[in-house]
Amino acid sequence: MSDIQETDRHSHNPLVRYFRILGPGLVTGASDDDPSGITTYSVAGASLGYGTLWTALATLPLTMAVQLICARIGLVTGRGLAGAVRRHYPRPFLYVACLLLLVANVFNIAADLAGMADAASMLTGVWRLVWVPLFGATVMVLTIYTSYPTFAKYLKWMTVVLFSYVFAAFLARPDWGAVLTATVVPDLRWNRAYVTTLVAIFGTTISPYLFFWQASQEVEEEKARGRRTVASRRGATAHELRDARLDVATGICLSNVVFYFIILTTAATLHRVGRHDIQTAREAAEALRPLAGDGAYLLFALGLIGTGLLAVPVLAGSASFAVAEVFGWRAGLDLSPRRGRRFYLVFAGAVSAGMLLDLAGTNPIRMLFLSAVLNGLLAAPLLLLVMLVSNNRAIMGEHANGPWLNVLGWSATAVMSLAAAAFLGTLL
Repeated sequence: MSDIQETDRHSHNPLVRYFRILGPGLVTGASDDDPSGITTYSVAGASLGYGTLWTALATLPLTMAVQLICARIGLVTGRGLAGAVRRHYPRPFLYVACLLLLVANVFNIAADLAGMADAASMLTGVWRLVWVPLFGATVMVLTIYTSYPTFAKYLKWMTVVLFSYVFAAFLARPDWGAVLTATVVPDLRWNRAYVTTLVAIFGTTISPYLFFWQASQEVEEEKARGRRTVASRRGATAHELRDARLDVATGICLSNVVFYFIILTTAATLHRVGRHDIQTAREAAEALRPLAGDGAYLLFALGLIGTGLLAVPVLAGSASFAVAEVFGWRAGLDLSPRRGRRFYLVFAGAVSAGMLLDLAGTNPIRMLFLSAVLNGLLAAPLLLLVMLVSNNRAIMGEHANGPWLNVLGWSATAVMSLAAAAFLGTLL
């Protein structure tokens, strides 16, 4: 990045500066509200009403801390998460973790493409299977054949679609007194349906693919500023760490606000009239129409398409970065197709596999279930590795975790360990 661009980034105008520093953290947080996440939150609102609204507040500091720790690893080491782990910890676990991540992301991509296709079919009347390859091909072409600054700008502006869910919630006319109570007073119910839904929400919100994407995108931003070697990227200034903190906080706050309003919308409409058993986000959108009007229906459907276009590149990209870093391949969205062929082959393979699962008629709910199982099992051990790396002074130097990051990071690790145990318990 030139000196002029760097000056613009740190403009004295606080509003200009704020919007210029938003990037990896904003996109990572926004991609957490993908079509499969929207399905999870919609099912929670429809089946349990306002009973899980409190989870938006509970997960906020935990998710924010985890993503900030991953951002700091990328900034300080100059490598992605898998690259940092590979050089300091045993590799066998990392190989297994990357394989599970790739499989989980393929299922998630398939579920997201299915949700996008369903929404497009609702709005246009065109057969849903026409949309699956169209959306998949669009994502691959945009990611592989555009420059990183263009790609990053596209992802950044795509986050605007998430506000459609906030507007839809107000159109649903909820009982705001009940909403406020449910937000601050947890409504804990010790039954299988509630525990399973709770585990699904935590697993959807604190997802392993976000860890890899966050760290790798901090590295991509460094490369875009002209720091092409690991040595030139190693270390971080107080300015950079402060910017990363603001970026991550913005992205995670946006993510949790949106998931809060999705639960609120479906609780205020579907649950209120007894529509407790929905299976997909499409069912939620269609059911909203007679209850909250065409406006809420349209916003919900358009949001499904927009969030999918945002999330699918993140899902495929996080797997590509992880696999490439484990095997020491060239990795980066700034690479040409020829120089980054193995990196892009993993990317295209993940998207193509997701498309094929959809075209083969695989049940989207089954894919969501399998993805949730793998992510739930993978999150806790990966968080353990993240915490070990971020506290290792041989890796992080003076930027090892402080007290608050450790408290929140280890709390997130404990929560996800309990969630995995509870999930396995419900299966048994």
